[in-house]
Amino acid sequence: MGTLNYKRKVKNLAETGNLTIRQEDATLRFTILGDIDHHGAKDLRESMDSALFFYRPSVCVINLSRVEFMDSSGLGLILGRRTGAEEIGAELILEDPSESVKKILGLAGIERLIKIRYGGNDEKIRE
Repeated sequence: MGTLNYKRKVKNLAETGNLTIRQEDATLRFTILGDIDHHGAKDLRESMDSALFFYRPSVCVINLSRVEFMDSSGLGLILGRRTGAEEIGAELILEDPSESVKKILGLAGIERLIKIRYGGNDEKIRE
């Protein structure tokens, strides 16, 4: 019996001071670096939306492990990307929020709306 030889396609698409965008097969992965506040949310939103609507992934992951501060602009950023993902039929997953971001997400009840994955392990997804 033959073996299946599957190579994962990974492509780094963009890297700015506060955002990296990477395509992994049908997944678009955003890693946000630094704080998400009123000043930075607009640029993040524009970059993320451009990639989301251009690449049209089936899964969109936002990694929050390197975000230490997030205000209501960050919540708006996340909820807006949820809407964008839904418009193209993609699933949105938040990944590895830092402790401070985890508290804000919990207070806002985000886990009732968006899957949150810890440790990059599908078994640890909260719905």
